[in-house]
Amino acid sequence: MILSRRFGTLLVAVSGLSGATYPVGTRVAIKGTGGSVDGFVGGDWLPLAWWEFADTEPEDSPNS
Repeated sequence: MILSRRFGTLLVAVSGLSGATYPVGTRVAIKGTGGSVDGFVGGDWLPLAWWEFADTEPEDSPNS
């Protein structure tokens, strides 16, 4: 079974639930679809709007 993993890169600085601010270029794991999604960095939750990140290929993807 192959699990689908979605990743993104922040286009703007975003604050996580922990209060930490993640800079532009930070890679995040993405869960959800639509205008807002859940982003995760090392267990910290980042509520993301569509314009705050760009989808990227996983580093271990055959296409990357």
